[in-house]
Amino acid sequence: MQELYSRLQDHFTLGELTVQRPNLAFITVDRTQLRGLLLHLRDVEGFAHMVLLTAVDWIEDNKFQLTYLLHNRGEACDVGLRVMLPRDAASMDSIHDIWPTAETYQRELREMFGIDFPDSPGVMEEFILEGWAGPPPYRRDFDTKKFSEENFVHRPGRETRDPAEHMKEQLYPDRA
Repeated sequence: MQELYSRLQDHFTLGELTVQRPNLAFITVDRTQLRGLLLHLRDVEGFAHMVLLTAVDWIEDNKFQLTYLLHNRGEACDVGLRVMLPRDAASMDSIHDIWPTAETYQRELREMFGIDFPDSPGVMEEFILEGWAGPPPYRRDFDTKKFSEENFVHRPGRETRDPAEHMKEQLYPDRA
């Protein structure tokens, strides 16, 4: 992976390299470098398959991390490109023209995190959360307890248990 990173540095300005194992590495990239790097990895380096596009909410830093995971079948290795976005009004260029499957991931990320991908086909259509009017539920500031209390009726007689204690009772009944 270090060899790939060195080759890429000849053409792109790259950030941190994190090697998870010999066949998996992550590279932090500025958003302005992403499109050219994706095309280079696909067309020159053999990373022809986009495995996934996902996000992490780094609420403490007021940022989202997008991770584009690519696979090279010939070399049996994966590389992830990490792009940091400001959390407020997060927006990123679409890559559906490079990998058509990205359209589905981009729709999901818009709906679940509120990250916009202008120009991505169907990105504004309901996808997973049909009829959803609340804030994006995968954002870390989404209050699931408050949402549940405001939207669902409490059922009397229902017993509530502490999950940690309940699992100990289920797994180790002799110790309870």
